[in-house]
Amino acid sequence: MSKSTPNKAEGKSRFRRVNDWLHLWLGLISGIIVFVVCITGCIWVFNEEITGMLHPERHVAKQELPVLIPSEIQRIAQESHPGQRVQYAYYLQGKSVEVGVGKWEAPERFTLRLHPYTGEVLSSEKQAKGETDFFSFILHGHRALWLPYEVGRPIVNYATLVFVVLLITGLIWWFPKKWNKSSRKKSFTIKWRASFKRVNIDLHNVLGFYAMLFLLVIALTGMVWGLAWWSDGLYWVTSGGEAIPEWKEHQSDTLQADKLYTSKQAMDLAWSKVIKDNPRSEGFYYGFPDTTNAKSAISITIYPGASQFYNSTSVTFDRHTLRELEGHAVYDKPFAQSSFAGKLRKMNYDIHIGSILGFPGKVLAFLAALTGASLPITGFLIWWGRKFKRKKELTTKHKTNGKHAARPKVQIKPHVRITNQKEHIHHEI
Repeated sequence: MSKSTPNKAEGKSRFRRVNDWLHLWLGLISGIIVFVVCITGCIWVFNEEITGMLHPERHVAKQELPVLIPSEIQRIAQESHPGQRVQYAYYLQGKSVEVGVGKWEAPERFTLRLHPYTGEVLSSEKQAKGETDFFSFILHGHRALWLPYEVGRPIVNYATLVFVVLLITGLIWWFPKKWNKSSRKKSFTIKWRASFKRVNIDLHNVLGFYAMLFLLVIALTGMVWGLAWWSDGLYWVTSGGEAIPEWKEHQSDTLQADKLYTSKQAMDLAWSKVIKDNPRSEGFYYGFPDTTNAKSAISITIYPGASQFYNSTSVTFDRHTLRELEGHAVYDKPFAQSSFAGKLRKMNYDIHIGSILGFPGKVLAFLAALTGASLPITGFLIWWGRKFKRKKELTTKHKTNGKHAARPKVQIKPHVRITNQKEHIHHEI
């Protein structure tokens, strides 16, 4: 019994040393990446709100009038930009209709904003190939550190995995060895009146603890898009052993090309059906078919709410026959009809940015991400301060040892004695 206790304590001490070493060096290696990903995430959370404030012309009061049908949107866009293909239209109640014009690979594309009731062109923005707006720039940094995607994405993905390890090791490091009044106060409160060094340590430890759960959720949901093995594994676990269905592009029946409907007719009829089936929905995204490709289908996404995406439903139609095509078993199915794994996957984005809890959830996500961005900074300052302190202590110790090694300046009185023909000198101090 007496032997096992020291061994257990030694093993626990060794575990803590390994844990602390991992937390320190993984944090130093991934610190810059974590900072960039978190700070860009802070900004992205409120992209819709910020964009709305900066562009008040995009707000259009809801009216009890029918909104533009797809063929009208297409006509207005093509009159404004002749010869250009209309890619999509995105409409939310209370806002203008956003219309994407021009091929993705073209040297330039356009984004039109139309009045949803009158069709008036409220604004037109040109985007050259490779040119991005502010929030696209922020998203690129969040996803790939502004590097080419094939380079930046893996770095961000595995840095996020490292961040998960850092959160866990950080919790272990934070966990008090003794739960007494003093340790509890030190672990859960920030001593604002203390020195900068003490406050910095508290900001790292205390804020890191409070934000840990939120940051863990944000990181784990972010890995769903980046790491295939994590995405597949999470779905397999939450579905009870099922593999996530493969996504396939919907295709129209080319044998029925233009036999029943033209593309414009089919688009309007599909829109009418969707509106009839979803009269209370607040938003719609409809993708126009590519008329140069007979296989291209019509897709419409319905958003019951204006600020959430998890409960959206997507429907696809054969543009030649208007037959409804079978959608993806997870993403296109209505939320209420989805399995637990399907619901969790549909909620992934809303959980990631906090909108699953509405605006308060976004605020929580923002504060958590901001704290996440601060952790590499406060952590580095802690490490640098301790390194500088150790260096200073070693320098001081070296100087002190040097002084002790020097001979004392004392007066010596020699006393000579002759014994066996040899001379011995006794020093009397």
